[in-house]
Amino acid sequence: MAENSILFCFPSCYFTIPARLFVFFSLLFCCSHSANQLGPYNTFTVSSFSYPTTNVRPFDLRYIRVDLPAWFSSVSISVQSDVDLDAKSISKVPKSTLPLICIRDGSPPLPDVLNSSLIELGSFSNGSFQRIQGPQNVQCYPMQRNITATLTNEQISPGVWYLGLFNGIGPTRTQSKMIVRSPSYSFSANISVEGCATSTMWGQYCNQTIDPFSCSQAYSYNPTENFSGANLQTIQNVVSCKIFETYCHGEGEPKVYALEVLGIAEQLKIVATNVSFTAAPTNSTGNASVANLMYFARHGAMPSMVLYDYSGDISKAPLIIRTPKVGRWFVTILPTNLSKEVGGIQNSNMQACYSITWQLLNCPVGKAGLNCSSEKYMLQTVLRRDSTPFESYYLPLSGKVSPDSADFPLEPLSSNSSYSNEIDTSWMYFLLDIPRGAAGGNIHIRMTSDLKINYEIYARYGGLPSLDSWDYYYANRTRSSDGSMFFTSYNSTEEKIDFYILYVKEGTWTFGLRSLNTTIIPSNDQTVMSVSVERCPKRCSSHGACKVALDASGLASYSFCSCDRTHGGFDCSIEIVSHQGHIWQSIALIGSNAAAILPAYWALRHKAFAEWVIFTSSGISSGLYHACDVGTWCALSFGVLQFMDFWLSFMAVVSTFIYLTTIDEVSKRAIHTVVAILTALMAITKATRSSNIILVMAIGALGLLIGWLVEFSTNLSSLSFSRGFCLNVPTRWETIGAQLSTLVKTLLRRFRWGFVLAGFSALAMAAISWKLESSESYWIWHSLWHVTIYTSSLLFLCSKVDIIINSENQTTPDGNYGLTRQDSFSRAEP
Repeated sequence: MAENSILFCFPSCYFTIPARLFVFFSLLFCCSHSANQLGPYNTFTVSSFSYPTTNVRPFDLRYIRVDLPAWFSSVSISVQSDVDLDAKSISKVPKSTLPLICIRDGSPPLPDVLNSSLIELGSFSNGSFQRIQGPQNVQCYPMQRNITATLTNEQISPGVWYLGLFNGIGPTRTQSKMIVRSPSYSFSANISVEGCATSTMWGQYCNQTIDPFSCSQAYSYNPTENFSGANLQTIQNVVSCKIFETYCHGEGEPKVYALEVLGIAEQLKIVATNVSFTAAPTNSTGNASVANLMYFARHGAMPSMVLYDYSGDISKAPLIIRTPKVGRWFVTILPTNLSKEVGGIQNSNMQACYSITWQLLNCPVGKAGLNCSSEKYMLQTVLRRDSTPFESYYLPLSGKVSPDSADFPLEPLSSNSSYSNEIDTSWMYFLLDIPRGAAGGNIHIRMTSDLKINYEIYARYGGLPSLDSWDYYYANRTRSSDGSMFFTSYNSTEEKIDFYILYVKEGTWTFGLRSLNTTIIPSNDQTVMSVSVERCPKRCSSHGACKVALDASGLASYSFCSCDRTHGGFDCSIEIVSHQGHIWQSIALIGSNAAAILPAYWALRHKAFAEWVIFTSSGISSGLYHACDVGTWCALSFGVLQFMDFWLSFMAVVSTFIYLTTIDEVSKRAIHTVVAILTALMAITKATRSSNIILVMAIGALGLLIGWLVEFSTNLSSLSFSRGFCLNVPTRWETIGAQLSTLVKTLLRRFRWGFVLAGFSALAMAAISWKLESSESYWIWHSLWHVTIYTSSLLFLCSKVDIIINSENQTTPDGNYGLTRQDSFSRAEP
């Protein structure tokens, strides 16, 4: 839950104007702004970046960081890609392979925790973009061929924004896969940031005037005027300023003010004084004037009738913002006259005149909370030794804890004033700073106690947390922010709290510890807390490796887990394949290579020793490769085993085709040498691509064709044609026909065609298995591939008829082969 106290229509933020008046004032507000936007442009280009064409592989991601200064007016985003998805096809694509573009304020969006319900089915454009409230919210859209959007300072606030381009989301994205067949896509991007020439101008075209809340030193402030119920001994730093100038503007004419909150504050109060309505009418029933001086306040961007954090009638009650966020606040004041809507007297000349007084309460150093009665500590960053960038832990700057440990006790840091009988005053605050470029890290909070933990933890970015205003919290096992995408707890109990805030926003974070022990009697138990920034939660749960990369601009780093074959998720804690399932998959992938025994045994029996070596080596190398691939055992490095598996598999297929020829051994060795070079190149460069199967089949068929051509060219060269043969056309054609008939008969007698058809059937099954392989079903279809491809080799080897030659190594002229018979019987002399 983010900012419960200021998010639209939560219980503590309500708008009392009747719903039927909402449209009327919305039109007034919009029309007045439209008129102001007709002025000349007053912008300049702050920055412009062009990102070259980049390929996003399956399950991969890219981040683009965009810095928006405080004076920016708009940011233009243009992304071109080769993704071709329409509205109908998007719904059919599984989320694990769906190309997405996401945007998030302050830190990178994390694809492994994104909820599919957040994905907008429309395209990313000006109209589709909605307000992002809080550091945990993110907006995602399906990737399109052309994306163009211009976001103004009325839509988004200054600061750091991240664009994330993903090729699939979900827990399986980080799982190591034996094969990846999903499509990749490429994109290029252009991002341009425009700014206003002066700080007092605002809007997309910097043509809207902003009046800053200034401070007049001549004004004296007495704290008792507005903090009469507070402890005056603790309220020491109150900035109170009054704008002596009187502002007057007509009905429906908004006036915008801006105020900078530079540090953690307790309260911001804005009061309209000397309010008067000139020519204020009475309604038709004689009642008093119903004119109002409405205000709309918003942090970071200009408010409107539909986008605001606070609203109300400042002529009747002041604007009070408890624990305001650090940054620029905008307040729009709009005079309205409700009598026009209810049938009263109309008066278009009515004006509202008023003065503004604003007060900003800051507690003394080390104090915070209501009446400044709670302890506040700044946490010092301590870098870890031999760690990845930005990994650190934090210790309070108090002198009350030891600097030798990452854990610190809470009891020495609390004071009696931190406890009271008030349910919302027993607080202790810790402030820490996330440095620039470290938004891809994770805040890790741990708390342990000898007995039951008596603390609730509330976290907020840029301001003090409270029971009504927080970004993340943990109260107990049943009450926490576990429903948030960027919050996760691990095995928390009554004696231990352990949670992470993922991909935190860079800047100041405040953690408020609300004590449940409201008595000042000291307890015997000790509570120990640790605060750290880590790159990967739980060190990837011991099921993966933590990787660190840079975004596309090189300005920020982010971390991610690369999980093993059986786990996935952002922290590798999700078991995708059970232990028993992993065993069966390993047995299938490794054991299926035993099918190589079939062609190897046949080759050994027929004394085809070269083929025997290839088939035997292919089966062994494939088994060793898959044993390493599933994580069982690696005899050699993974790259060497992968090369040997694919190279020998390619050689086994091609050697089967070459064996079917009857050319001499010299020609076979020449063909084998050429094939070995080609298949080695294929195995060392993108061995897993599907086109290699077609290339291997083509090389094998080409080798078989070359062998036949060599054999038949030898037979044809033995034919001699007389001069009469060349001149006698009928005889010539009869001779050619006879030779072709002999060639066909030779081919028919050369093979056992039943085995040939069976071999092609097994080969077709192997091709189907290869085509059906996916990340989820790889082990099934690839095991079947092993069996069918080796079976097809056996069937092709069996299809060859043994050629029997005579003692003089000559064949009979008709293409039939026979043995020269010899016997030892004596023959009678003639």
